[in-house]
Amino acid sequence: MFCPRCGQQQATDSMRFCSRCGFAMEGVMHLLAHGGMLPLYQPPEGEKTISPRRKGVKQGTLLMLIGAIIVPIFGVMSGFAPPRLENVFAFFAAISALICFLGGPLRMLYAAIFEEGAPKYQFAPPTTFAPPAIPQARVSALPPPAANPASQWRQRPQTAEIVAPPSVTDSTTKLLDKEPKPE
Repeated sequence: MFCPRCGQQQATDSMRFCSRCGFAMEGVMHLLAHGGMLPLYQPPEGEKTISPRRKGVKQGTLLMLIGAIIVPIFGVMSGFAPPRLENVFAFFAAISALICFLGGPLRMLYAAIFEEGAPKYQFAPPTTFAPPAIPQARVSALPPPAANPASQWRQRPQTAEIVAPPSVTDSTTKLLDKEPKPE
């Protein structure tokens, strides 16, 4: 199998990642195994029920929403009630606020921590067709021949034989040596 990103031939067909560029090869293996079709992910067979965790979170949310409706109603009723019932409605407003706004988040927290979640999806192969047999190509162990044969290449020069250019100070020193010296 060859990597679709960089073209590197993989050592085995069971490689999970390309050895050169790190591309995930699992998706490529699934596509090849299923004739170019994307695999279908199906939920497990059986009843389509909601998980206990999700059910608990929904119950906590519903309890908070009910509290957002009931507490203001009791508050308004305590304001318009006769003096002998005013304390009763205020008591019910306080109790419903405590139950709904404290009980709702606690129910959601309990469900999130202690109750079982939904089962994970399993890979289910498609049932509509049989995957076609892929003939194994005969692969050479050697790479393809080079585009530029070695005979056309020129030989590199020997850098040890190249003469260094003379220094600027060399010619100045020679001129000074030629001048007559004062006595």
